[in-house]
Amino acid sequence: MRVILHSFVLSLSLCSVALSADTADVVIYGGTSGGITAAIQTARMGKTAILIEPTKFLGGLTTGGLGATDIGNKKAIGGLSREFYAKVFQYYSDPTQWKQQTREAYFAAKPHGNTGSEDTMWTFEPHAATEIYDAMLKEVVGKVTVVFSERLDLKNGVIKEGNRITQIRMESGRSFTAPMFIDATYEGDLMAKAGVRYAVGREANAMYGEQINGVQITRSVSHQFTQKVDPYVKPGDSSSGLLPGIEKDPGDEFTGDHKVQAYNFRMCTTDVPENRLDWVKPANYDERWFELALRNVEAGDLRISWAPSPMPNRKTDTNNNFAISTDFIGQNWDYPDADYATRARIWQAHEDWQKGLMWTYAYHPRVPEKIRTAFQKFGLAKDEFTDNGHWPRQLYVREARRMVSDYVMTEKNCRRLEIVPDSVGMGAYNMDSHNIQRYVTVEGYVRNEGDVQIGSRPYPISYRSIRPREEECSNLLVPICLSASHIAYGSIRMEPVFMVLGQSAATAAVQAIEQNVSLQSIDPDKLKARLLADNQMLDFESPPAPAVRSIQKADLPGIIVDDSEAQLAGFDSQGHTTPGFIGSGYRHDGGVGDGQQKARFVPALPTTGRYQVSIAYSALANRASNVPVIIHHAEGDSQVIVDQKQKPQGKNNLHPIGTYTFDSGSTHSVEITNTATNGHVIIDAVQFLEVR
Repeated sequence: MRVILHSFVLSLSLCSVALSADTADVVIYGGTSGGITAAIQTARMGKTAILIEPTKFLGGLTTGGLGATDIGNKKAIGGLSREFYAKVFQYYSDPTQWKQQTREAYFAAKPHGNTGSEDTMWTFEPHAATEIYDAMLKEVVGKVTVVFSERLDLKNGVIKEGNRITQIRMESGRSFTAPMFIDATYEGDLMAKAGVRYAVGREANAMYGEQINGVQITRSVSHQFTQKVDPYVKPGDSSSGLLPGIEKDPGDEFTGDHKVQAYNFRMCTTDVPENRLDWVKPANYDERWFELALRNVEAGDLRISWAPSPMPNRKTDTNNNFAISTDFIGQNWDYPDADYATRARIWQAHEDWQKGLMWTYAYHPRVPEKIRTAFQKFGLAKDEFTDNGHWPRQLYVREARRMVSDYVMTEKNCRRLEIVPDSVGMGAYNMDSHNIQRYVTVEGYVRNEGDVQIGSRPYPISYRSIRPREEECSNLLVPICLSASHIAYGSIRMEPVFMVLGQSAATAAVQAIEQNVSLQSIDPDKLKARLLADNQMLDFESPPAPAVRSIQKADLPGIIVDDSEAQLAGFDSQGHTTPGFIGSGYRHDGGVGDGQQKARFVPALPTTGRYQVSIAYSALANRASNVPVIIHHAEGDSQVIVDQKQKPQGKNNLHPIGTYTFDSGSTHSVEITNTATNGHVIIDAVQFLEVR
């Protein structure tokens, strides 16, 4: 299925418009982090701004639970964005802000992205972000007017004269007019209703000459099932239908579709008993939706399926992790283009799912005690989101609409294979997509699809990607739903980058007013000069990432079982930097040597006979020298100890460990463990080569 492209042309008779409208130099729709920086920058440049927020709170994800800031190379962040994170540092330099732990104890644990010795801080509690934003907006009072609880009229809300927006109208009838407009929402409603072309979903790799766009079956190794879990309502009976949330067909590898990566809520939890709420079973709890999670743990997946990053005061920013977690996979595809009522239903379904899953993992009798205990230890923090039942106020809309301008940011930009000359900020995070769907494999088990985590280098983001084509709209900027392919957007879509782009959008808007030209015609040298004067980082030397050699299964003889096909207990850490791996990467145990991590490679052998067995790994000094490899063959079990510090003795990083008799089919296997190992244990692939 092709990516869906949309174009709306709306017109409305001026006689139906309200007689009066609120007016400013720049009207910003969306009080997200990018909207806030756009408003502040407009004021600092001497102009007035109206910041319209459809809900009752400002800050989007930054105040809505996402306190573990993802950015990659922090040098890429400048301007108001860096100013915000400097204010976070100042906020937590005040001893009175530490109530459940000391500052020293927090930084001793080396929390996400922090050292404690910098002048910025990249982790924070939700209420702290709100207080900081409120203080920053207070500094521009009189220049910025904040309007809450006003939603764009999706039918008749955008009035244009030619290619210019003259007025936007809310559902209440309230109208706003300005020379310049900025859409700073996660959904891109103003952009879409202004007649700007956009995309929803994944492009095929062929569309922009990319490698990691479209359907990703082979590369989806992270947050994956490690056990064989039956997908059918009645186990083993395909005629009984599939459990909820599972697709029959994922689509063809690398082709495009209309599907978007999963959403969730970034929960703020705590393990402090007096500040912790127990998980509550939702009133509309439907166990059918959690049957897959129950079967998964019963099959032996004992991983604790969430990712609680430590925030100050013994709180967390809790994100998705492993096969079945807080991401409500596949249930958001209609969200980007939906009306408000449909979005509200999707939003509520996500909340019901996540609350129900937390209760299931914490209290359901079919869940092993180890998992129940881990989930009971944490609960929602009583002193956060007190106006919303302590639940995050913002759904993590990771991706919705994406503008299609006359420059589309792609994978080539993220790899610095194509460097734009008109930078308005930088991206620095991995090309990252959460899973997009669950499907049934040909073997009849469940698998996730869509998760991609591929490294990039800091790279400039084009001004052309945040403004539409001139014929579509000449006075609108789109710093959040910007022009980017699915996989490039997966790198750009970080809150600090949205702040950067919001500030740059406001700078361009003010300069267009001052120069009395369209946004497409502003002086690029003046824009660059002002961005640099405001301490925006536009680029720095960062050569293209070196190509890492990988080997494809199809290029090797024999039967190859990749790590992505192995039955795993542990080995959750992935790598793809050391060259010579098979497939899309390899896995390792983190060097713990705890004996709890096992990988079983089960081949489908065509005939009974003698097979030479080889394991694939990349040798480095930090590898274990005593890796146990157990071969379960027709004549019994054999064990071989492999020194992974030493280079494999065969070709293509394959190390022969002996020749054994195997029966045809999938009767036997090779198992690699980390029992009492003294370094990192690498699992990549196992080769079974018939000896005639």
